[in-house]
Amino acid sequence: QLQLVESGGGLVQPGGSLRLSCAASGFTLDYYTIGWFRQAPGKEREGVSCISSSGGSTNYADSVKGRFTISRDKAKDTVYLQMNSLKPEDTAIYYCAADRAYYSGNYPCPQWYEYDYWGQGTQVTVSS
Repeated sequence: QLQLVESGGGLVQPGGSLRLSCAASGFTLDYYTIGWFRQAPGKEREGVSCISSSGGSTNYADSVKGRFTISRDKAKDTVYLQMNSLKPEDTAIYYCAADRAYYSGNYPCPQWYEYDYWGQGTQVTVSS
């Protein structure tokens, strides 16, 4: 089955930036909608952002809108989540997920249960 691998997490100060990457192991992500989720200890999984297979449609949770940018590099078969102006409340394990279904951008991002494949997550900690 398709395996996803996240990378780029780490410790950053408030106001800092990180760029997360999502790549597939042995398969192309070219035809998949890709979503980013995060989960902090004791909290529910939260949808962060998603991007269509073409890269032409994106959406963001209100909590990250204006600070995070999702993108994809077709040549590298990689999806990125650029996180700027990070806040302590952004601290969580971040997961990427792949959905075979079409996403137009005219609707909210797919819910977590709609995604077909998941990565193992990468830790993001925002602290002074």
